[in-house]
Amino acid sequence: MLLWLAELFKQDIGWLRVFGFITFRAVFATMTAISIGIFAGPAVIRMLTRMKVGQAVRSYGMETHLVKSGTPTMGGVLVLISIGISTLLWGDLSNRFIWVVMIVTLGYGAVGWVDDYRKVVHKDPEGMRSREKYFWQSLIGLAAAFYLAFSVSAPSNSKVLELFIAWVQSGFNMDLPPKADLIVPFFKSVSYPLGVWGFIALTYCVIVGTSNAVNFTDGLDGLAIMPTIMVGSALGLFAYLTGNVGYSKYLLIPHIPGAGELLIFCGAMAGAGLAFLWFNAHPAQVFMGDVGALALGGALGTVAVIVRQEIVLFIMGGIFVAETLSVMLQVSYFKYTKKKYGEGRRLFLMAPLHHHFEKKGWKETQVVVRFWIITMLLVLLGLSSLKLR
Repeated sequence: MLLWLAELFKQDIGWLRVFGFITFRAVFATMTAISIGIFAGPAVIRMLTRMKVGQAVRSYGMETHLVKSGTPTMGGVLVLISIGISTLLWGDLSNRFIWVVMIVTLGYGAVGWVDDYRKVVHKDPEGMRSREKYFWQSLIGLAAAFYLAFSVSAPSNSKVLELFIAWVQSGFNMDLPPKADLIVPFFKSVSYPLGVWGFIALTYCVIVGTSNAVNFTDGLDGLAIMPTIMVGSALGLFAYLTGNVGYSKYLLIPHIPGAGELLIFCGAMAGAGLAFLWFNAHPAQVFMGDVGALALGGALGTVAVIVRQEIVLFIMGGIFVAETLSVMLQVSYFKYTKKKYGEGRRLFLMAPLHHHFEKKGWKETQVVVRFWIITMLLVLLGLSSLKLR
């Protein structure tokens, strides 16, 4: 039926032509995802409650969070269902970028599902062990990075395999076209060639890193989902402009044929996120869990790579970056001081960073809203890189 509708929308049949417009489909993808999330949310929460899928709070965590113990988690399933249905309904399923983003999103969602399942069913607050989780994240990330190295560089679906064969025949030493370079925002003429291996390495780091960064941020009611919505929506705009030959030429950004279709996915992600926030706002009725956080982070990273805005993602997702760095610095400093002084010392009162501010006396809602405001400013800064020539 979807293929038939896709062909029908291409025909010049009066008002049906609007279904061929990306912007029209993006709006309805957003509305569809919101509707699915809002109406299915109560049923999903009741189901999770019956299954006793309640959040296990770590014994060494914030004391004020102990009251949250037992709140249904794995609510990210609702987000993924909303995104999946809406994208399948409104997206062009012949588009290669739609499928790679969907596969990465659902793949990371599956990893998060296993992690959450072990936490709530086995009553283990730590869930999947770090090495095992990192292995599966790396496997998915590397597969996506390898495919995108040729998919982003190819002008169409049919040319992806040809480009890969040409790379093999060159002795794995072929350069990629300029649009696959690492682009420095705010400087239209500055970019750095990566080559195939460099592109794969960067893409792997962006996808896996963003997935974990969003997961670190998901520690307070509504904290991770709103920045995800804002950053994802901005990336949707980048996708639309990058996929349009006229706009990309005018703004001096790479033209990636087919990337514009990701506006549908980003719209669905924003709509699903808003619907989830309806139930995740303080005091939360449901938590996202790793099934949602890992998936959404992987989606953001993948879209950023496709539209060639990895550094802009780093800017707009500054809260995600800060949360991740706080954990890395805390752990590294603790190990260093323990080895040097015999006892571990801490840079922050608690990591990730949002817990540090809670320890400083900020209320949970203050931390959340202030982090939202910071993200809004960072997103505007990222969008300002789209300055005209």
